Amino acid sequence: MAQRTLVVYPTKDAVAQAGAQRLLLAIADLLGERLAGSKTRTRVDVALTGGSDTIKALEYMASNPLTDTIDWARVHLWWADERFIAADDDDRNALQARRMLLDRLVAEGRLPESNIHEMAADTRNAADIAAADDTTTDALLDEAARAYERELVRKLGVVPVMDIAVMGMGPDGHYASLFPGHAEVSVTDRLVVGVNHSPKMPPLRLSMTAPLLAQTRRMWFLTAGAGKADALAHVFATRNDPAWPSSFADATDELVWFTTPDAAAQL
Repeated sequence: MAQRTLVVYPTKDAVAQAGAQRLLLAIADLLGERLAGSKTRTRVDVALTGGSDTIKALEYMASNPLTDTIDWARVHLWWADERFIAADDDDRNALQARRMLLDRLVAEGRLPESNIHEMAADTRNAADIAAADDTTTDALLDEAARAYERELVRKLGVVPVMDIAVMGMGPDGHYASLFPGHAEVSVTDRLVVGVNHSPKMPPLRLSMTAPLLAQTRRMWFLTAGAGKADALAHVFATRNDPAWPSSFADATDELVWFTTPDAAAQL
């Protein structure tokens, strides 16, 4: 269990810039350490998510000179959660990340497409989606979740470990797609779960589970704005409270919230 740490930056923009800089430096350092140490694992695995703060950080990475110094062929990108919608829907976390940074790296021949591990998209047509009941939808989500589990195990072993996870937190305290009032935050026997009837649109999602995310070596939250103040206060006051899912967040080495004064006002 990692100690929770709070780092306060003056503005939301500064949080995104700091997140971008820290992520690039951490990736570069890990790649260098593993290459120099001749360890079996010479790659770095990073979990991303959506949210305005994370996407803004990726935008800053795209223009950061450090980006050009990284051996992206040894970096693998995963998603802590994803919206189960069409692959070309603007709300897809992976699509936003591609537009901000990843597609350019692929086009330049620096990042292999096989290093981008997207969660499944919804391939149904509108009529099939409208006709589906909860039983059918739950089964579809479960199979998509199990497919991502299989990929995680195939690539990282039976206990998959992310080197870094860059997370966001909602005003309701959710992280990834683990929401208050939903059972998924308490699931302990799965790596990935489907989420139906999400309180935040779109309603269908896939999410890494709390135990999988807790195996991450370094977990960083980019959490800015006054709207996050109540959630942040509750999360720092307790652990593993289903009413505030981000209180389940953990890591093995480092657990940090990068935030702004208004978000930290109740601490």
